[in-house]
Amino acid sequence: MIRRRLLGALVVAVLVAAAVTGLLRSSVPDADPLRTVTQGLRCPACQGESVADSQSPIAAAMRQAAAEQLAQGRSPAEIRRWFVERYGDEVLADPPTRGLSLLLWAVPALALLGAGTAAVRTLRPSRRKRPVEAGSGRAPGGAAAQRVWWVSCAGVVVLVAAVALAAARLNDAQPQAGPADPVAVTLQLARDLERDHRYDAAAELYREVLRDRPDDGVQLRLAFALLRTGDAAGAERTVREVLARSPDSPDGLLVLGLAQRSTRPGDAPDTLRRFLAVAPGHPAAPEIRRLLGA
Repeated sequence: MIRRRLLGALVVAVLVAAAVTGLLRSSVPDADPLRTVTQGLRCPACQGESVADSQSPIAAAMRQAAAEQLAQGRSPAEIRRWFVERYGDEVLADPPTRGLSLLLWAVPALALLGAGTAAVRTLRPSRRKRPVEAGSGRAPGGAAAQRVWWVSCAGVVVLVAAVALAAARLNDAQPQAGPADPVAVTLQLARDLERDHRYDAAAELYREVLRDRPDDGVQLRLAFALLRTGDAAGAERTVREVLARSPDSPDGLLVLGLAQRSTRPGDAPDTLRRFLAVAPGHPAAPEIRRLLGA
């Protein structure tokens, strides 16, 4: 009986020490908060690399976005939530556990809790002194309580193993969520950078998208970004490729006319008038009319 009590006390002491160690480690601030954040983000363009370790342009842009938010005073949890809101849980290196995977955590925890409660109730000495069985030196029912305790322990082990095996098989049968679509993430990040007036970085990401998935809309976004960086010649070259396929593209004519104000001032008015003829109700039409009138 004394040995069982000592063993129980030792187990409790080990658990308490582990919990205290975990709390102390979690309370120590990390020396590099940026790496802490980006280590927990998956690079959409890489295979199994975090944003902290990847050398891809999209990972560099994500690191920059995280660094800017840290500088603004946002916490790592808020920054991770910002990325999840835009790109989904797949952008996390360790997505939250859901569905059948919760069995691997919930059932063992509940089973251990129940086993611990049973152990305390079974092994602790009764407050009232029990009569001792004649000639045995043991309290009545002591052997039965021990058998119940060991049978319960064996049942808990079997239950946990069965749940782990069943959950693993069920999860294998379920379609696994793949990584975030790198093109979609890159495009969204480029738009975020453009809204923050970081047109150089946005243009670089638009080029990344076009290398993987050519699209006239993305190419027009690239031309707009180049125009805002002051690269009128680059914007004109880019938008002419779109106009070669869609000669009456309103946005294409708009960007071309604005770029020509720097590259070919004599051609710009005609291009902008053509834009007004094609899309008189375009949101930019009033400003272009004012510009032509001036």
